[in-house]
Amino acid sequence: PPPLLLLRHPTSSRSSLQRPAPCAFPCPPVPRSFRLLEELEKGEKGIGDGTCSYGLQDGEEMSMDKWNGTIIGPGHSVHENRIYSLSIRCGPQYPDEPPQITFLTRINLPAVDQANGTVDPRKLGVLANWKPTFTLETVLVELRRCAHLYSRSLSLVPSH
Repeated sequence: PPPLLLLRHPTSSRSSLQRPAPCAFPCPPVPRSFRLLEELEKGEKGIGDGTCSYGLQDGEEMSMDKWNGTIIGPGHSVHENRIYSLSIRCGPQYPDEPPQITFLTRINLPAVDQANGTVDPRKLGVLANWKPTFTLETVLVELRRCAHLYSRSLSLVPSH
């Protein structure tokens, strides 16, 4: 919520704390490049406990389309101590449209095509129900959560 403001009543000496009224007009969307720069800064710092990270594939590329991601397999699962590498593509319509995710490291998850590592957006809730407020972090954390949830029912795919 917005911060509280101390407002003085115009006809008395009384003051009160109030939240400002929400803007009557929708806020304009943040430009794609600003949004991606924000995500880059956050991704380079690492997410939470460092089990997920992401960054640009080529720091010199100005379009910021191609990203790398890393997920460390969740503990107490068949994925424990495994490091999964991902390719992330943020198309020209990102963040209005979800990124395309491909596992470069083999992993056995229902949303992942075993032939090419592509994540099927219809099978991963965060991509199927994409909102522009979601981030690359949202996707990576969801994939890690799925790895933990499905680890009991799926067998591990041998690494190449």
